[in-house]
Amino acid sequence: MNAKFVNTMVRRYLRFDKEHPFIFLAGILAFVGIAVGVMVLIVAMAIMNGMEKEFEKRLFVMNYPLTVYPKLRGAIDDLLVEELENKFPELKFSPYMQTQVMVRKGGTLKGGLMFGIDPKREKLTNEVFAKAYKKPFGKYGVIVGRPLAEQLGLKEGDKIMFIFSKMRPAGLSLMPLTKRFTIEGLFRSGLNAYDESYYYTSFKTFEKILGRKHGRYDGIHIDSKNPMRDIEFLKEELPDTVGIIGWWQQNGNFFAAMQMEKRALFIVLMLIILIASLNIVSSLLMTVMNRRSDVALLLSLGASKREIRAIFFRLGLIIGVGGVAVGTLLGLGGMELLKHFDIVSLPEDVYGTSRLPLDLETVDFVSIIVGALLISLLSSLYPARKASQIDPLKVLRNE
Repeated sequence: MNAKFVNTMVRRYLRFDKEHPFIFLAGILAFVGIAVGVMVLIVAMAIMNGMEKEFEKRLFVMNYPLTVYPKLRGAIDDLLVEELENKFPELKFSPYMQTQVMVRKGGTLKGGLMFGIDPKREKLTNEVFAKAYKKPFGKYGVIVGRPLAEQLGLKEGDKIMFIFSKMRPAGLSLMPLTKRFTIEGLFRSGLNAYDESYYYTSFKTFEKILGRKHGRYDGIHIDSKNPMRDIEFLKEELPDTVGIIGWWQQNGNFFAAMQMEKRALFIVLMLIILIASLNIVSSLLMTVMNRRSDVALLLSLGASKREIRAIFFRLGLIIGVGGVAVGTLLGLGGMELLKHFDIVSLPEDVYGTSRLPLDLETVDFVSIIVGALLISLLSSLYPARKASQIDPLKVLRNE
């Protein structure tokens, strides 16, 4: 095959043809369509990945990587905690007590969970708590979420009323146990669902108010760098009276829905590129139809069908690959623009961040590029094949 001849004809057919401007316009539209499709797909995948990892980060902190829970009442005690700490020194363990409570401020009532914890251990497993914990808990001291305090008009040092589910005698009836606590710290995880419903106090306060036995816990929070691996090791060492669950299992439906949405978005946006590739087919077919006499003459002068096929195949590849390349640059440029400028602002209480999170994974990037190039490749095959099947005798006879 004469590469110089093929390249010369490709350059000639890429020029603007005054007699057939619609052919050139169709090629430009195909180029722009593919570029826009690739750009949108790159930015959309980056946003989806960024949002997923942002939610994962928030949920990871407040749900803890791993949690041991009792199958039988009283199954978790100091002995089990010490055994786990000795067998797994690389992990951080924080036993806890918990109960359902309601916060009352004037006429406002809000429900949530109160945790009794060891502050020293909790600081090692919960970075949000570690930032809020500034001094040892005082008598009936509590740490609450900053959004909750702002809603109730409270600050550090103020009193807050908690209503417990435990009942106590009051004359001839039973009344819920109530207790005033002092706010000794405020935390913010970035997700109001947790900031408004999680409250932390000491074991000593928990035991005194609710009469809990010292050294008996409702569960153990565990900090792990690789929880999906460590959960298997822990299962082998834990007794049958307790179970263990990972944060991804607690929020499995949420992340499964995000993954499905991500795949659906990828398919829908890839259809944009597919539609744009149809313009490549139509543009090349129009070029073939309008250049039938040229092709027939070239074939009669000695050009091979392989060379004719290569000419039109390269025309399609130039449009497709050029569109993919420009779209990639625009997509990456758009990502940098969104990262450094607050073009899109998000409500922090809903999404956990006020800035648009972006994170384009290598797998997604490669999938976009390969998918777009494959569509462009397939779009160029049929017109190139039709061009090589032109019968020069029939065409020149009619001409």
